[in-house]
Amino acid sequence: MKILTILGARPQFIKAGSVSREIAKHTEVVEVIVHTGQHYDSNMSDVFFEQMQIPKPDYFLGIGGKSHGAMTGQMIEKIEEVALKEKPDWIMVYGDTNSTLAGAIVASKLHIKLAHIEAGLRSFNMKMPEEVNRILTDRVSTILFCPTETAVKNLKAEGFPFKLTTNNQQLITNVGDVMQDGAMFYKHLAVKPKLDIKNSFILCTIHRAENTDDENRLKNIFEALDEIAKEKQVILPLHPRTKKIIENLKLDIQNLTIIDPVGYLEMVWLIDNCSLVMTDSGGLQKEAYFFGKPCVTLRDETEWVELVECEANTLVGADKEKILEAFKNNLTFNIENSKLGLYGGGEASENIIKTLLEY
Repeated sequence: MKILTILGARPQFIKAGSVSREIAKHTEVVEVIVHTGQHYDSNMSDVFFEQMQIPKPDYFLGIGGKSHGAMTGQMIEKIEEVALKEKPDWIMVYGDTNSTLAGAIVASKLHIKLAHIEAGLRSFNMKMPEEVNRILTDRVSTILFCPTETAVKNLKAEGFPFKLTTNNQQLITNVGDVMQDGAMFYKHLAVKPKLDIKNSFILCTIHRAENTDDENRLKNIFEALDEIAKEKQVILPLHPRTKKIIENLKLDIQNLTIIDPVGYLEMVWLIDNCSLVMTDSGGLQKEAYFFGKPCVTLRDETEWVELVECEANTLVGADKEKILEAFKNNLTFNIENSKLGLYGGGEASENIIKTLLEY
């Protein structure tokens, strides 16, 4: 069996690494990895793949830094060329990026079976490009690998599974979350960042356009964070673009510990050793949960509703008072062990390969 894996963003490589390590146990399975280049920076160098113990891509398409339409169109063209050459049994895609959608379209046009990992996730916000990508990808997938029961319910509420052919329909299965597989693996490889870190600190990340491109939202968030930092250290790895926006706004945020973006193994250490996570990232919400840390989410909605329902996650949007209140409520909050079994316990990759082999 040959699998053509389509990846474009650093988090996708980290997730796919867990599945690739599982594939390596099966001599009857061959994986060909395509890196579209959608997100590429110095952190995606050869050192990244070596440190993360991730197979290096077989193809690098070098497509990035373009508009959504131009990027997706070029990806479709290049991925199709690779698919025609490699003749895979499956095309495998992850999550909700433009690379994911491009791989899905190629699979559907060439009548190649499509496996969508992280299927069924919904923010119910159609203004998010990611929401459109994941919905369209789900619609043409052969197997929908869901990370949670919530994702399964989302699909069924939308009328899934659909007929693929006269005699065949989509398979929906909850295999657990590959991110938990990765978190368990990388926890033992974590690296402490070289900076002054106090015994108890908050880890914060801000990067979503809904916050960084909205002056009022960004101002409210940073005013709240700076006030919190008077009481407890707030470590904030910040992208240069966001840092420049803040400088232009002339915000007085001298209490925050703002650092350059860190590598994934350093980020794992920060998650594992912090007392609270505050973020607008989708992935970091779950990683906080994997490490038993409460999370305050600086967004108006989340795909991970089960974390809100079990009180491991608090949605606050960009409301300064709600952010401050959530911080105070989570100062002594501990996630109960009974609530830590939502994502499959680290066996998602094994379940995925087993399902593909049995299909």
